[in-house]
Amino acid sequence: MPLLLIYLRVGFHVSIYGSIDKAVDRAVELNCNTFQIFTRNPRQWKPTKLTTGTARAFSDKVKNHDMEPVFAHMPYLPNLASPKDDIYKKSVTTLTSELERCRRLEIPYLVTHLGSHLGAGMQTGFTRLINAINQAFSVTGEGVTLLLENTAGTRNSMGGTLEDIQHIIKQLAHPKSVGICFDTSHAFAAGYDLRTEDSVKETIRKIEDIIGFKKLKLVHLNDSKGDLNSRIDRHEHIGMGKIGEEGFRNVLGSKLGSLPLILETPVDARRNDVDNLRKVRDLAVGL
Repeated sequence: MPLLLIYLRVGFHVSIYGSIDKAVDRAVELNCNTFQIFTRNPRQWKPTKLTTGTARAFSDKVKNHDMEPVFAHMPYLPNLASPKDDIYKKSVTTLTSELERCRRLEIPYLVTHLGSHLGAGMQTGFTRLINAINQAFSVTGEGVTLLLENTAGTRNSMGGTLEDIQHIIKQLAHPKSVGICFDTSHAFAAGYDLRTEDSVKETIRKIEDIIGFKKLKLVHLNDSKGDLNSRIDRHEHIGMGKIGEEGFRNVLGSKLGSLPLILETPVDARRNDVDNLRKVRDLAVGL
């Protein structure tokens, strides 16, 4: 068996319906060896209570099934760059809560979108984001690594370039507690080409030069419905979008393929999760 297939860590964002620990069971059923979750309902501000028993059941199952590392993702509602004080305050509270919930669940990484400045300007967005992260870590302390996810560069969004993400990290009080989640669909839509071996190497070189590859802890492996530099944030099945099968073969054969890979691909009549997972492993054969 090729070495890449032996060491490939790949999985999905899975549901916590019923109980958080059931997410592990669902990941096992899908034949994953890593996965991502929301720790609570992502469409509500108020989190459900996390009991000691539930947290222990989750962490025990993760270890028993060799799923480490696993990842959590921030809910949908927060906007850490918002100029609106009420939304901003609730967003900071949510980030603080999620870092604490990850600690209790023994989840080492929390992924967050960087939000939108809503027309207030990039500098306002940077200030809000940096202060939000600093406030959260001032309460929780270190222990869980916050992963900043790159965006597709849509209007008013934060984090569409590697330079913007590095600017945020440099201003933080706890930069060692922050890493990067690299979304392939978002990166491609923002202008980072991932179709050829040379373009993948060039993108990796930019990550290394601007941020440092060691900061990269997770890859969201998604194809893109939009063209290169289209600023269109729409995910597609692996190999069926504008990056294409050859692009993902090049991604998997690069240093990016050595990182945990989480798929956030569609589920429709063309393919389901199992099909996309099989496609990733098929593309890794021989690499």
